Amino acid sequence: MENFQKDIEERTNLTSANKFELLLFQLGAAPGEERSELFGINVFKLSEIMPMMPLTKAVGMSPPLLGMINVRGKIIPVIDLPAVVGCTPKTGLNILLITEYARSVQAFAVESVEDIVRLDWNQVLTAETGISGGYTMSMARLDADNKDTSRMALIVDVEQILFDFIPGDRSGQVESMTKKRFKFKPGAVAVVADDSKVARTLLEQGLTAMEIPFTMHVTGLDAWNKVKELASEAQAEQRALSEKISFVLTDLEMPEMDGFTLTRNIRSTEFLKHIPVIIHSSLSGNANEEHVNKVGADAYVTKFEVNELATAIQESLEQARAY
Repeated sequence: MENFQKDIEERTNLTSANKFELLLFQLGAAPGEERSELFGINVFKLSEIMPMMPLTKAVGMSPPLLGMINVRGKIIPVIDLPAVVGCTPKTGLNILLITEYARSVQAFAVESVEDIVRLDWNQVLTAETGISGGYTMSMARLDADNKDTSRMALIVDVEQILFDFIPGDRSGQVESMTKKRFKFKPGAVAVVADDSKVARTLLEQGLTAMEIPFTMHVTGLDAWNKVKELASEAQAEQRALSEKISFVLTDLEMPEMDGFTLTRNIRSTEFLKHIPVIIHSSLSGNANEEHVNKVGADAYVTKFEVNELATAIQESLEQARAY
């Protein structure tokens, strides 16, 4: 597992086929159950996998925060992931998953790491389809050829965990947004897609503060269907598309269809290709930002920087007026 980052370019290119890689790990069993569920996290969000190491407990730190570790001079908080999801590891906390989300670095303590699997995003089901639990946002069907398989993995909602347990204001500041002017046509809506509940809540708050009408969607496929629906209405009414859609705001990691594929679909369709598309993602790093440029997005904003998002929306709408 220590070599999991060697093929970064290959993993980035998976997005061209609506695919990704999922790290599978164990957290132990839930109370009253003997069977341990498999959990997963997108490999793109991992920077390192390492054995458990000595922890330093900071003053005022309480569960599920275990303490801090020093990784090559960087102080990183460690979160007890089994405690967060309500599991008890059988053999203890043996592995640390070092992750990077929205410009923050943290470690998740887990029981064991099992495998890395390559999946299509249409093998991932949203939490809204019936998954219980506050910190698992989707479920991955690991056997693509058998839709009735019981071999599944729960994908952890890291954004919600960080929002709930890591101190800091992740909602961003909105003071300067009243000074911005967003030039879109009356009646047009922003089509927004994000599978994270906390992200959707923050986006709803931000867009409402900006006085931008929007429709919210949980998957890239839902958003794509909405874009096509509004485009069909515009064509039937012989109206400009900009009278129906102001811009598209999308996450990258989503069940059924990811943000890369959604953006490519828009750019490859003649009637849609000039819609402003803004990527809003917790994935960071040059590889992702370069790929965002390749698929033709107008802007890339890291979660949850609301003022940066407002600036990106403003600039993208200004650029769109040139068409």
